[in-house]
Amino acid sequence: MEITRIKRQWADGKPALNGWLGGPSPFNAEIMAHSGICSVTIDMQHGLIDFSDAVRMLTATKGLDVTRIVRVPSLDAAIIGKVLDAGADGVICPLVNTPAQAADLVAACRYPPDGRRSYGPFRAGLVHGPDYFDKARGRSLAFAMIETAEALENLNAIAATPGLDALFVGPADLSISLGHPPGFAPDADVVVKAIERIAQAAKDAGIHAGIFTGGPDYARTVIGQGYTFVTIAKDGIVLAAGTGAAVAAMKDLTD
Repeated sequence: MEITRIKRQWADGKPALNGWLGGPSPFNAEIMAHSGICSVTIDMQHGLIDFSDAVRMLTATKGLDVTRIVRVPSLDAAIIGKVLDAGADGVICPLVNTPAQAADLVAACRYPPDGRRSYGPFRAGLVHGPDYFDKARGRSLAFAMIETAEALENLNAIAATPGLDALFVGPADLSISLGHPPGFAPDADVVVKAIERIAQAAKDAGIHAGIFTGGPDYARTVIGQGYTFVTIAKDGIVLAAGTGAAVAAMKDLTD
């Protein structure tokens, strides 16, 4: 069974570091994939990326030892199958609030008898070979986003979903759902405890826990809580921070 770099990290007992792409740029995807990062996530939910953009970004990272994840816009079996057929190695699905929705996510990512994914790996077969059907079980990761109070109520049942690879925390929406402002390094006690609880639920179920963070400092904190898939860089944030630092270094000449 073929496995992705994320799964190799996990097998070695190490966290997988993830980069996030919200802009529709194949070149930016290629740059991030060359950085040494373990995986890149192409964001079709809140990013400015449509399916054609996603295909170009997947193509730009071909041949690199990086796992390619797509965050789909919603729990829609058609788009989940389509991005996997395009060569994605896994899917992050937003707003998975019930065990039934988690089961639907897994079914959309898996071929029968493990799921209901339709066979037609148009690009995936080209990239991964004619035996892709056999490889797909090891390659196609399913991440269920936990980002609402409802999902927390159903947390253990969601985590116990057969075939689910990981829970993934959306800290901004989770904070809003629990009555606090959005943020990527929450400090409200109720949110902090919820994030710790999600990691524990994943561990108890024998799966992994992932989370979006604003950078390495908070990433280290959540890794210490048991998170094994952490987003440490987002294209827009990195670009703004790098440009801002360069501008600040020239202020003596411009102000």
